[in-house]
Amino acid sequence: MNTAPTLENERVILSPLNIDNYEKLIPIASQENLVQYSPSNIETPGVLKKYVETALQQLAAGTSIPFIIYDKKHKVYAGSTRFMHINKINKVLHIGFTWVGREFHGTGLNTQMKKLMLDYAFQTMDFEKVEFRVDERNIASRKAVEKLGCTLEGILRKDVYLLDGFKRNTCCYGLLREEWQNGNK
Repeated sequence: MNTAPTLENERVILSPLNIDNYEKLIPIASQENLVQYSPSNIETPGVLKKYVETALQQLAAGTSIPFIIYDKKHKVYAGSTRFMHINKINKVLHIGFTWVGREFHGTGLNTQMKKLMLDYAFQTMDFEKVEFRVDERNIASRKAVEKLGCTLEGILRKDVYLLDGFKRNTCCYGLLREEWQNGNK
């Protein structure tokens, strides 16, 4: 079985998400419409557990690495994120299924977490490209990935059904290793 690493910087700890710790996320996941731009349902303990079980199946298959997010500044668990769609042959992966409680929005936590993940993907995992998929209407998330240096590579029209039946347009962002290295010297 594949295992997830623990990643840490001065602001955040990303630990392996698993059946033993996911319950720490129940208070955050139950925030209404927290993942309104995502096809995922995490609002109840039962569906959150299924969400984690799916992530762990993907971990075992080598296609995903899920994390639980711990905010060191506030000393609390804040949400979840993962490496996903891991393509070792082409050295491309996605960062996604990211959600943090509303109380963490705008605090810098997401930026610190993404920088940690990008450094790990490019330096340790030796990947050449990281991609993000964002609902076209999710302006805050789009601005966040653009701030990291990502380029909008295209928009997939009417690409994904959301829980409310809306079929979203998905913005595809990419970041190349050399762009990350040049922008973070």
